[in-house]
Amino acid sequence: MCLKKSSSLYLVFHSDRITFFFYSGHNNVILCITGQSENEILAYTISGIYVIKVCMMAKKKKKGTIRQYLETPVYWGVFWAALSVIIYLVNPKAGCVLMIAAALYIIVSLGIYLKVKKGILQRMIDYGSQYGLAQRQLLYELEVPYALLEENGKILWANEAMAEIFQGKNPKNKNVLELLEDMHPEYLQFDETDKNEVQIEYDEKIFNAVFRELSLKETAEDGEFPLLDEGEGTIVCMYLFDETQVQNLMKETRDEKLVTANIYIDNYDEVLQNVEPTRRTLLVALIDRRINIYFSEYDGIVRKLENDKYFVMFKTKYISKMQSNKFSVLDEVKTVNLGNGMPITISIGIGMGGKTLQESYELSTAAIDMALARGGDQAVLKDGNKVYYYGGKSKSVEKNTRVKSRVKATAFRDLIETKSEIYIMGHQIGDNDSFGASIGVYRICKTIGKKAHIVLGDMSSSVKELVEAFQDAEGYEDDFFVSGPEALERLDKNDALIVVDVSRADYTEYPELVRQAQCIVVFDHHRQTTDGIDHAQLSYVELSSSSASEMVVEIMQYINETVKLTKMEAEALYSGIMVDTNNFSDRTGVRTFEAAAYLKKSGADITRVRRMFREEMSDYKARATAIQNAEIYMDFYALSTYIPNGLEVSPTVVGAQAANELLNVKNVKASFVLTPYHDQVYISARSDDKVNVQTIMEEFGGGGHMNLAGAQVKDSSVEEVLERLKQAIKQKVEEGEL
Repeated sequence: MCLKKSSSLYLVFHSDRITFFFYSGHNNVILCITGQSENEILAYTISGIYVIKVCMMAKKKKKGTIRQYLETPVYWGVFWAALSVIIYLVNPKAGCVLMIAAALYIIVSLGIYLKVKKGILQRMIDYGSQYGLAQRQLLYELEVPYALLEENGKILWANEAMAEIFQGKNPKNKNVLELLEDMHPEYLQFDETDKNEVQIEYDEKIFNAVFRELSLKETAEDGEFPLLDEGEGTIVCMYLFDETQVQNLMKETRDEKLVTANIYIDNYDEVLQNVEPTRRTLLVALIDRRINIYFSEYDGIVRKLENDKYFVMFKTKYISKMQSNKFSVLDEVKTVNLGNGMPITISIGIGMGGKTLQESYELSTAAIDMALARGGDQAVLKDGNKVYYYGGKSKSVEKNTRVKSRVKATAFRDLIETKSEIYIMGHQIGDNDSFGASIGVYRICKTIGKKAHIVLGDMSSSVKELVEAFQDAEGYEDDFFVSGPEALERLDKNDALIVVDVSRADYTEYPELVRQAQCIVVFDHHRQTTDGIDHAQLSYVELSSSSASEMVVEIMQYINETVKLTKMEAEALYSGIMVDTNNFSDRTGVRTFEAAAYLKKSGADITRVRRMFREEMSDYKARATAIQNAEIYMDFYALSTYIPNGLEVSPTVVGAQAANELLNVKNVKASFVLTPYHDQVYISARSDDKVNVQTIMEEFGGGGHMNLAGAQVKDSSVEEVLERLKQAIKQKVEEGEL
């Protein structure tokens, strides 16, 4: 095919036909006439996307109402000629007369057909051209911004409304990908549908952009489009609907929606105990004033429900400001001091995103429960299913009262009495605290008269010695210890599952048990996370407890039955407290030593318990290797990686012990040891009371305490996890969180 141009006339020579194009630059209209011979004419007028095609063929059959109308007299002439022949055979004279009449009819019909055909074709071409111009003018003046694009984004044509969007400049021949910053090439790619709809921002306006794919071959109706090679040709139609006002109104509606919040004073009773009676009223008034001043800046309403509880309402639009200052009221309240020995801390639970005010209130209630379960001194924002945490820098305050323990013990007894059998399970790679708490719960269940089983899997070396001792001891059933699959097979709908020292299903010894159990009880002393077990019938989470073993010892003292521990059971519980307190040096309180004294009275041999923690030489050397590999990051953070050599009993225990040792290095605020084990990377994190390592471990899907936490990372190498850890520490430091 070749193209020749003369003025506004274009001639395209095909292998089998010639095409003439008449181009009017002023109106941007093309008139196309093409044909294989002088008797075959195809006419097109093109304006925008409208293509009108007229076919008039004398020698080739074509469907069409006008053609049939014009050719019908000719057909009738043929009919009369045939009829005259038949009549001639019957009556020659009559046949001759009819033949002469038929011949005259045919001659006149052909004359009329040949004369009228050219005029009709000309009028149809004129009509098509005028129709296309009218359509193009209407489209050009259409108030909806509209443009035609090539597949690469180049603008072929745009109407007046589209030009106004681009400051009145004609965007023709420019690329839409360059004009619109939010525009992406994938918007012009179509799969099974021929329509893409996205939101685009341009010049402080918001547009709903609609892209449609248009095939020129299909538009030309019958045959291919003359300007394109056979089988090719698509363009993209782009519409821009201005939704700025709609989006602004929607944003205003969201911003004006009310948010509810609950505020609790974490250590109200403990603080007032250390303040003179004459100053207590003033201290409470100062706390009230701090809270009221903070929320009055955000047009909030504060109502005091009890001495240590407040209810707040404010508009959603202020949430972003509170987030930017990280709920500074948490720190402002701590500055209130009238002789109180400990700083005052508060917890805030905020609920938003509910369809009704009642739903938002329920979200705020769940948020405050989560804040308290995480140790207090923090704000928890629950936006639907999303949860955001702020603060949490203070150490949990130990409660001297045991009212909560007594209430939970009574509820636990009432629940267990209705069940057939009890299954007790701790966390993966069970340690002494997990095992000791399981033994304590087992003895409580036996005292109540219920059959109980402990679910075991991988465990640390010191726990293995205890397990072997229980297996050899008399007085325990053969199914005292069961594996996870065995427990799952035997679990009945009337059985109960007790989860100790962990509150996350994925971290338990056998997660499938949590998903299948109808009744679940949770005893844990770690800070709660978003993915905790949320369908437990009874959940007792006490952050101030040193260990799960300590919690179980308190519960057995309020079970309304005299729980008699064997010497071995008392030693198992004692060893759990020793492990989690690092030999009674970390996170210990009055209740910790009271629990230890109770176990001592029950026959626990302290010397024998200490012998349990003697190490193999290989473990000792492994810990020394982990310490030797440590580096100091950003002056205050010790980071180390330990690759197991196969000689140690439990690599994860080695990592935890090394993290404890690194914390003794001068100027080290926090230590992290990474250990690959069973296709995962285990992180052991330790810190002093100035750094909250739990918030760092939560970014890796883990959790724990403020100064003792950990995580298990899947599908990553040690190097990748170490780099992520460094970035997390750096970000926390830059944000002032560490």
